[in-house]
Amino acid sequence: MAVPLDAIRAFHNAFRKDLASMDAAAHAAARGQGSVDLVLKRYSFFNEMLAWHARGEEDHVFIAMERVAPLVAEAYDRDHRGLDYLSDQLAEAAKSRDTLQILHATTAFNYFSTFHLNKEEAHLYRIFNDRIPLPEQGTIISAISQKIPPERFPEVVMWLFPLIRIDDRENMVRLFKQVMPPPQFDMATRLIREAIGDDWVDLARRVPELGQPISP
Repeated sequence: MAVPLDAIRAFHNAFRKDLASMDAAAHAAARGQGSVDLVLKRYSFFNEMLAWHARGEEDHVFIAMERVAPLVAEAYDRDHRGLDYLSDQLAEAAKSRDTLQILHATTAFNYFSTFHLNKEEAHLYRIFNDRIPLPEQGTIISAISQKIPPERFPEVVMWLFPLIRIDDRENMVRLFKQVMPPPQFDMATRLIREAIGDDWVDLARRVPELGQPISP
């Protein structure tokens, strides 16, 4: 059974993979073995996604944590200010198109964000899971998702699902099924199928609600 925190893990995994790919592209370009096109194509939406996610945590997770574990969230809020700075630095580096400046920005961002996400999962979200009742967790995670403008939802699905593995995909589909009315869920599944291509077959086998698997 998928639980609300599975959505947090899925987005964290997507952030890790997307930024690691950009950092790898920046390293290759700095060695003269490629271009920074991947960074230039992806950094803007990545920064938007991270901002929506972070604001949701600040407005909902951190406030809930203050009630059940005072002072814990303060360190993570400070991390978020660091992520804001690194996001701005990456945007400035991308505008410059200077390969070394981009490399410095992606390396710093990749290291710090990965450290931060790992720390949240090892500490903050363990306390959250232990001290916040499951129904309230669902309300909080749902409130985080509402930071995403509704008209941008298709972009989020097209960004998220190619970056995550089958377990995260299954969990996200099951969570969508729990909270979305049927027309919205049908729209979401069409987007997912478009986003993951041939991998749809494996996902449909694991989630019967998607209907019969379609042969590639």
